[in-house]
Amino acid sequence: MRSFHYERAQDIDAAVQSAADANASYLAGGTTLLDLMKLDVLRPSTVVDIGSLEDHFGSIEVNRSGLKLGALVRMADAAEHPEIRRDYPMIAQSLEKAASTQLRHMATLGGNVLQRTRCAYFRDPDTSACNKRVPGSGCAALEGLNRTHAVLGTSSQCIATYPGDFAQALIALDASVMVAGPEGPRSLSFEDLHVPPGETPHIETVLQPGELITSFSIEAAPWTRRSIFLKVRDRESFAFALASAAIALDMDSAGGKVQAARIALGGVATRPWRSHEAEALLVGKPFSREQAEMAAEAAFSGADPRPDNAYKIELGRRCLTAALCRAAAMELS
Repeated sequence: MRSFHYERAQDIDAAVQSAADANASYLAGGTTLLDLMKLDVLRPSTVVDIGSLEDHFGSIEVNRSGLKLGALVRMADAAEHPEIRRDYPMIAQSLEKAASTQLRHMATLGGNVLQRTRCAYFRDPDTSACNKRVPGSGCAALEGLNRTHAVLGTSSQCIATYPGDFAQALIALDASVMVAGPEGPRSLSFEDLHVPPGETPHIETVLQPGELITSFSIEAAPWTRRSIFLKVRDRESFAFALASAAIALDMDSAGGKVQAARIALGGVATRPWRSHEAEALLVGKPFSREQAEMAAEAAFSGADPRPDNAYKIELGRRCLTAALCRAAAMELS
């Protein structure tokens, strides 16, 4: 690990001013940042510790209008919260299927959505060709080992997969994000937070230097209780998704018609991925497995696979179909 300047922020204003340098990083749980610093992938000149701000941004609020999660809430605390498990089960499931128990008790929600890709070429400084780590150097994954890489949202410059699970639940539930920064606070849709790789894979979000996520908000809606997160991976614990689906449905109890659908896909895309095409095929129709399969087909109609990861298209379709059927069959009390 290289030397760096360490600061412990006493308030939010001091934090954002200290981190305004483009080469500064925030430290919360540290489960991603310290890992990448040890690998010599990230080399921040300044590390701003925001752990002291937990009293302000570490709370969970659930009421009739919706759910608010502070960015410094620990993953385990949100996953185990009884009202989240009852009214927003997708949120709890996406968190409890991530990482290990020890990591979930350290990692924060804000840090989780900003975690970096697990692409082996990005995480290996001895690999020279990685546009995400060294802009303009190329992408070794294009012709290299790409079994775990993305098939949706890719570009000629990068096919690295976004690794998180929690983000799929947030994008499916139309979450908004509150951000603090040197220019003051602002709010944006979670769907607008991450950007596609395009020609600039090293730019992953719309956050500006010094900006810090402070909270996430989800409005109460008819579909939040009928929600599910399904994850397919190489092993049942401590493994990243090869394909996942975050599903929320509002269904007419009388005829089984889908009133609204929210679909997000993980493990298969370069950023948190909302499938509006799949949603449109379900809304206004009685739910059936055939409709679910049609929606899954539509979700992957724009896939661009490489030789090693082409299997993800069929795997992703099956995962999405299964998740839709499970969500539709949920019995709500």
